[in-house]
Amino acid sequence: MAELRWHPLIKDWVMIASHRQNRPQMPKDWCPFCPGSGRVPDSYDVYKYDNDFPALSQNPPVPDDVATEIYKTREAYGKCEVILYSPEHTTTLPQLPVEHVKKLVDLWTERFVELSKDEKIKYIFIFENRGEMVGVTMPHPHGQIYGYSYIPKKLELEIDACKEHYDAKGSCLICDMLKDEISFGERIIFEDEDFIVFLPFFSEYPYGVYIASKKHKQNLTQFSESEKLNLARTIRDTAGTLDSLFGFQFPYMMCMHQNPVNSGDFSSFYHFHIEFFPPMRSRDKQKFNASSETGAWAHANPTKPEEKAEELRIAYEKFKTGNK
Repeated sequence: MAELRWHPLIKDWVMIASHRQNRPQMPKDWCPFCPGSGRVPDSYDVYKYDNDFPALSQNPPVPDDVATEIYKTREAYGKCEVILYSPEHTTTLPQLPVEHVKKLVDLWTERFVELSKDEKIKYIFIFENRGEMVGVTMPHPHGQIYGYSYIPKKLELEIDACKEHYDAKGSCLICDMLKDEISFGERIIFEDEDFIVFLPFFSEYPYGVYIASKKHKQNLTQFSESEKLNLARTIRDTAGTLDSLFGFQFPYMMCMHQNPVNSGDFSSFYHFHIEFFPPMRSRDKQKFNASSETGAWAHANPTKPEEKAEELRIAYEKFKTGNK
């Protein structure tokens, strides 16, 4: 079964997807995402694959008859897609040529446009889970896209904060954040003419970098071809920087924040950015989200962002030197 259930204490929907428990463990010697598997084309560069066990569906089942006045249910309407980065089973994002990653950016853009046509979808969330530490069971390089029929709570809070700032100051909150980061300088990792990579003033994770567009834009469709190429390079180099910190594939969650769709006009106050959540605080220590972070949303970063930003700048130079 799959349905949405209302969480009245935080005013958000929870995806109940018990059928996902039936996902099989993949054999070590077979991958459905590799050419020749019979599940994907025999030849591709990047590829959209509909999730075999989606939490959301454009043809959802009727919710169970368990709702009350307080406990509401709703169809788990939406779309879940897998985005394959490469036909090569062990190639990682930092190992791909920039021109190949540009094809990935183009596919993300294409899917954003296509999913936006469904007026029931309100938010399109592009993301990547990387590494066993964050629950990945399929090593083949891939990300995912969820098209939600609602705006999830964290994104709603962020959008509301941006709107409040705009109403009070007449300017974009993230544009103003970038001005502060550029003025201070010590938390910037690298930048080009279109994008900036920085470890935010408020970083919840020791290496939780952000990528932001320097221009006030809201989603992938608004970027020119040259901007998309620079975004591809920036994403690849950010992942490569994390890998270069300690010389191994760094686990992370990469989350792309764009404007909601089919929900009004957000162009004046919202701003495209990508957030990374890497669960390592050192070479051999994990940064856990424990009771304070999970139960109270009160985050504690055990490191100083300015010091970690310096580590990241050194790692970036190491990655770039190794890719010359």
